[in-house]
Amino acid sequence: MLLWLALAAPAWALPPEVESALQRARVPPDALSVLLQEAGSGRTVLTHQAQTPVNPASLAKLLTTLAALDQLGPAWSWTTPVWLLGPVNDGVLDGSLVIKGSGDPKLVIERVWLLLRQVQQRGVREIRGDIVLDRSAFAPNQGDPASFDGDTTRPYNVQPDALLLNFKSVTYTFVPDAARGVAQVLVDVPLAGTRVERTVRLSAGPCDDWRSALKADFSDALRVRFAGSYPAACGELSWPVADADPATYNARLVEALWHDMGGKLTGRVIDGFAPLGIKPSFELKSPALAEVVRDINKFSNNVMAQQLFLTLALQRQPAQPATADAARAVLRDWLVARTGELPPGTQLDNGSGLSRETRLSAALLGRLLQQAWSGPAMPELMASLPVNGLDGTLRRSRATAGRAHLKTGSLRDVAGVAGYVLSDSGRRYVLVAIINHPQANAARPALDALVQWSLRDAPSR
Repeated sequence: MLLWLALAAPAWALPPEVESALQRARVPPDALSVLLQEAGSGRTVLTHQAQTPVNPASLAKLLTTLAALDQLGPAWSWTTPVWLLGPVNDGVLDGSLVIKGSGDPKLVIERVWLLLRQVQQRGVREIRGDIVLDRSAFAPNQGDPASFDGDTTRPYNVQPDALLLNFKSVTYTFVPDAARGVAQVLVDVPLAGTRVERTVRLSAGPCDDWRSALKADFSDALRVRFAGSYPAACGELSWPVADADPATYNARLVEALWHDMGGKLTGRVIDGFAPLGIKPSFELKSPALAEVVRDINKFSNNVMAQQLFLTLALQRQPAQPATADAARAVLRDWLVARTGELPPGTQLDNGSGLSRETRLSAALLGRLLQQAWSGPAMPELMASLPVNGLDGTLRRSRATAGRAHLKTGSLRDVAGVAGYVLSDSGRRYVLVAIINHPQANAARPALDALVQWSLRDAPSR
């Protein structure tokens, strides 16, 4: 078994600028875990409580994406098979259309349209049967979207689904029309049977808490209301919202899109099962895993990470519906194989880090990043991480822009970064820094200060 690189490293005092930032945020130094090592050599530059298991928030996505790149490979992709069950004559399918999900996280509206377009290119304009959606590749979801923070309208709380269409969300865009004194409400995507008020009164004043000002009511999936007003000073803004009835979202989306494309449907859009022993009429392939991993890490997309998490279980046991327990077992086995026996207190909960239970140490995450540095998927992993000051969840970083590729983690009481820093001397460093404290997000300047200190080759304290 390989030795933990950080175990023998001396514990140094934190850099003064980091301590000062923590003090300004009223966060004690013992709330911060840090590991800074030279990439490749493993030479430890700074370690501070690196062995302590803490809540990593979305840094847990590094485990999920690294495991997937390692086990599946960056070119791997999901397939969504489609069956035309019946003869097609004069534009009519005398039977049902079946679509079976396999966990593809990127079945956004454009790709659902392309799937239905392929159906039409095969000569189908009318379906004299049902459109059957098979979601059986994942076990029925027992999760509660309100369990994390009680806000079911947040897209990050959407639960995974083997046939996840458009993240089960709707984006409302508000376009001011000063001449009419209203803001137009654009809906992407319209859902069958759902009515949305298409205008809302304009108001004067600054663009502050504009979402609260709208007094939106999303509680009824079939009727969306805006009882308030929209500040004209906001200009055009968008609001993505998780649908209030995720169980029927797929059916309402597919029905609306099929009709919008000029298709006719005699039956209904229903949940069901794909036929056994019959070759699909065609398959829709997802983008490569490397592209999906980039979306997950750059933008810390929780539901995509959960889709990938369950996909790991499905790939191990394709004949059984994927469960969270099975996915945790896959991730734990992979982690043990890469790092040896897990340190006491390590806890794996889900694939996204949207959890109060997950516990990982900075040393463990640093070890994985060291292994990834010399591994075959290093370019794909690094390209997936936000670039400080430039893009993704690090675009507002105050450290020198463009010099670090770092995954971010953020919960109510967690703030963290983990990844690679390019120093002034041209050295690369592995950096992991996690704050667990009620004031964690107020202490983010301490993380920026640590990144800045690292890219200056950790000057003498």
